[in-house]
Amino acid sequence: MALEGGADGARGGGPFTSRFAAIGASVPERRLSTDELMASTRHRTRIELERLTGIRERHIVGDGEDSYTLARDAAHDALAHADCRAEDLDVLIMAGITRHVGGLSVQLEPPLSVALKEAIGARNAVSFDLSNACAGMITGVFILNDMIRQGRIRRGMVLSGESISHLGSNAARQVRTIMSDQLASLTLGDAGAAAILERAPEGAAGIAVAGFTTLSEHSRLCMAAPAKIGPGTTMHTDARAIHKVAIEASPALLQEALEQAGLELDEIDYLIPHQTSVRAIKQGMKDLSERFGMAPKHWVVTVDEFGNTASTSHFVALSKYLREGRFVPEDRVLLLALASGLEVGIVIFTIDQLVGRYGHDH
Repeated sequence: MALEGGADGARGGGPFTSRFAAIGASVPERRLSTDELMASTRHRTRIELERLTGIRERHIVGDGEDSYTLARDAAHDALAHADCRAEDLDVLIMAGITRHVGGLSVQLEPPLSVALKEAIGARNAVSFDLSNACAGMITGVFILNDMIRQGRIRRGMVLSGESISHLGSNAARQVRTIMSDQLASLTLGDAGAAAILERAPEGAAGIAVAGFTTLSEHSRLCMAAPAKIGPGTTMHTDARAIHKVAIEASPALLQEALEQAGLELDEIDYLIPHQTSVRAIKQGMKDLSERFGMAPKHWVVTVDEFGNTASTSHFVALSKYLREGRFVPEDRVLLLALASGLEVGIVIFTIDQLVGRYGHDH
């Protein structure tokens, strides 16, 4: 078991370094508190979801909002903070789980990336869709990083719009106890995110490692199916088993990624894990710290205010911290994806010029 890719890209590496040029996000204005969601349950569950997960609220789509609009608006936000135009993009990747357009209608053909490319004016970009559960956007980063390092492209965008809160609405009609396999659906929120990657100037800091591994024997621990009650989809998850596998598998992979970057865990300034629940993140960080005998300087939690926004969660967190001026240019950030499949993805990079793009000068 090892990371595919790493410091030299997916296969063979190349003479260039890639870096993040901008991060964008789009979060619906409408909010749904955990208390409101649990008050809508059909059965008297007695589940104290906020205490269990630490999630106070999540943002959910309103009228006229869907996967397409969230991704489009996030792309515009990223471009507003980038030193490039949409027509400068060579590749555009739509990497979300959902493809909802006009409510819960699913668009597979033509690929949603085509409509998004046209909407933002990326007329010169090659575009395609991919799906890799909650690791979708980091998978897109992995691909773009490799293409830039090998000199195939100069610049690309990966984006996603996750309109998944209807899974929570459907779960609320069926969950009876804390042992329900739809409990995780009650943690979901909606959001769009976009990341622009570019070739870095010679000698500049950028992405040191981008790697993935797949533990496919655990692929059935989270499955989706058409909803039997209500519109859209239901999700069935063995959350405890996924958490256990992730805790067992991730330390060795994390160690490999850190060695490729020439770093120790305590040299990471911000570790951003997939945002599932506050309790799961705290336990995961505790376990990692005990195994390594050290800890990152900070680990990031945004799930309390946004919920689990699937493939966009790392980049919603990055956008929030950039806007709030939390970073300095020298900060090293580690993105840790733990996604159904079971996918483990790791990206290590230096913030560098991103700080200035968001109006902060440290």
